[in-house]
Amino acid sequence: MTQANNPYVSFTQTVDQAAKLLGYERSAYEFIKYPERELSVSIPVEMDDGTVTIFEGFRVQHSSLLGPYKGGVRYHQSVNHDEMKALAALMTFKCALANLPFGGAKGGVIVDPSTLSKNELKRLTRRYTAMILPIIGPDEDIPAPDVNTNEEIMGWIMDTYSMMRGHAVPGIVTGKPLLLGGSLGRTEATGRGVSYILRETRKRLKILEEDCTAAILGFGKVGKEAARRLFEDGVRVVAVSDTSGGVRSARGLNIQAVVAHVESGHKIAEYQENGVEHITNEELIATECTILAPCAVSDVINAQNAASVQAQIVIEGGNAQITAEADEVLNKKECLVIPDLVATLGGIIVSYFERVQNVQSLMWDEFEINRMLKNVILKAYDEVWEVSRKNAVPMRMGAYLIALERVCTAKRIRGIFP
Repeated sequence: MTQANNPYVSFTQTVDQAAKLLGYERSAYEFIKYPERELSVSIPVEMDDGTVTIFEGFRVQHSSLLGPYKGGVRYHQSVNHDEMKALAALMTFKCALANLPFGGAKGGVIVDPSTLSKNELKRLTRRYTAMILPIIGPDEDIPAPDVNTNEEIMGWIMDTYSMMRGHAVPGIVTGKPLLLGGSLGRTEATGRGVSYILRETRKRLKILEEDCTAAILGFGKVGKEAARRLFEDGVRVVAVSDTSGGVRSARGLNIQAVVAHVESGHKIAEYQENGVEHITNEELIATECTILAPCAVSDVINAQNAASVQAQIVIEGGNAQITAEADEVLNKKECLVIPDLVATLGGIIVSYFERVQNVQSLMWDEFEINRMLKNVILKAYDEVWEVSRKNAVPMRMGAYLIALERVCTAKRIRGIFP
């Protein structure tokens, strides 16, 4: 990994730029560049054939200034230390942006979970939990789902932690099964949040639904939900893709049929519909459309393909979808980039609601969850919109300005121990 595409270097460079605009001396914000705690673990797992494989895992706790550490756990072969540092730092800024009482953390294991059996995946999860157990807890650090992890895996983490503590601790994770203390609306929260923001953006830019088209890169939890919501709003979703490839139709795809196809266990590349062409992910990125929503792994829009983007609006439906170099290209093209800091807030917002429900032993209905989610995410979006226009900067920088100021203010109020 070079300095140019190192996600943590990109984060610190953007922090420097934001601090300069805020007029901060280096001593006022330098602390934000250093995670408070970083843990690397080796995870021995007995495979089904009796052999033992060692996996490498991480948990990075970036900041506890605003509250307990909070952040997802991802299982992916591209997981690395610098990525975990960057994503933990971004979580700190997300929580500050949404005024949530959390700090940022991130964890992950270098693994392709599709190569593991369910029992191997369970053993990996339980051992990883045991290895990071000394630094997590319902008031210390609260994991959540991320790439290739889901409510079932959160249930295993909860059970492992609870067994080690001798009693049930539902608050150790969010995004867990409803029966174990999860929240209604959590699984769909990030994708729903993306749809709320896009609806508000269309309103502000006076884009009618019948004139709006969308292309969605990545059809996991976020991409699928965003596609479904856009389709229900009357937007023509002209292209979607997953790791196998994509499909495109100028007249618009039948998203309900695509979702049913994927949920039945098939890849998008296998989808058939009259008038549909099969495309690569790179071709999807270059699709002529109003909205391009990358909802995949990091850096899918980069220096090599950014110039091919023809969308009027690009919204990051996943973390770090756009590299710093690509961001510059898109800004020069006068493309409106809605950054991950605000676009992906839905998940952490509903995780906060889940934590509140666990602490108070209550359950809100899904209508109430979605109503509160909409209020919180659109308030954050409105603040970023106004700050970016007031300072004549892209929305990403507007989000950094707000978050950095709040984190630095918290640091100033709390002071330095001892």
